[in-house]
Amino acid sequence: MAEGGADAMRSADCQASRVRTRCALQQAPVWRPHDRPNVRAGVPGMQTRAGTAGPSLLATRPASILQGRRLGGQRRLPPCGPYLKAVRKRDYEGYLCSLLFPAESRSSAFALRAFNVELAQVKDSVSEKTIGLMRMAFWKKTVDDIYCDNPPQQPVALELWKAVKRHNLTKRWLMKIIDEREKNLDDKAYRNIQELENYAENTQSSLLYLTLEILGVKDLHADHAASHIGKAHGIVTCLRATPYHGSRRRVFLPMDICMLHGVSQEDFLRKNQDKNVRDVIYDIASQAHLHLKHARSFHKSVPVKAFPAFLQTVALENYLKRIQQVDFDIFHPSLQQKDTLLPLSLYIQSWRKRY
Repeated sequence: MAEGGADAMRSADCQASRVRTRCALQQAPVWRPHDRPNVRAGVPGMQTRAGTAGPSLLATRPASILQGRRLGGQRRLPPCGPYLKAVRKRDYEGYLCSLLFPAESRSSAFALRAFNVELAQVKDSVSEKTIGLMRMAFWKKTVDDIYCDNPPQQPVALELWKAVKRHNLTKRWLMKIIDEREKNLDDKAYRNIQELENYAENTQSSLLYLTLEILGVKDLHADHAASHIGKAHGIVTCLRATPYHGSRRRVFLPMDICMLHGVSQEDFLRKNQDKNVRDVIYDIASQAHLHLKHARSFHKSVPVKAFPAFLQTVALENYLKRIQQVDFDIFHPSLQQKDTLLPLSLYIQSWRKRY
């Protein structure tokens, strides 16, 4: 199919999917509000009480596998580079997922993750918007130079150039990520859930489209799944960052859902934990869960070769289960702790060829 036709189909599908998702949320929410205080029944296999015992398996062995132990008779060593420290620190889940990529795609996956981290940290690392715009302009010029075979002598740029040359990556997805991050430099809350989904589509979904290209996958069903997973990722990231943003006197949660439940930004800044605040989190988390459900509806049609790109769903599902277990208390301390069993879960899911 021609590139323009595929883009048109993807755009039309995403619009139709958004309408279906909103209708589904209104008609059949994932977690029923009247059940929420006592029964957490939204995710299959969920325990009914927070704090119930989980698997008593240690993550040390799978973690060591991910760090370079023997697997299948071959030694899988994590790639090295000055940019990987930032990826491991700021995108730990993406770092673990990339370690499970096929050897021929792994270094390129890390290059994309590093590029995304560079852009994501601009907003929090600058004191003035003008400086942030200058950094975004640098990356726009860098991408242009990469496609002219003249990358700057910067570690991430050089690795990204290698990935572009090796896999013939589509330039517009890289530019979309930069443009969307640039527009997001303003400290403004999302007006509605659609704005948050559009931001996630242009950042996280675009990153997944590039990841599929790295894996050599050109499939419309895989693109549809990537679109939904990217949106779920963006929504979950917004939820996870709420305590951090609140500590800096910022709230970015969709205003339409906050207004629907009569919740103000000040309620989040004061770490209010009443029912209305939890209902806001419930609605937003439900939207993320619906996107994951839609993505998995393509499971039988998506090439197995694409599954490594979608391993992030393990971490997303894990967070949604954890927030459900604490009754949608976004400020609960357990949500800020790293999941020590994540390496094990990722390894099992990778071995099962599922997402």
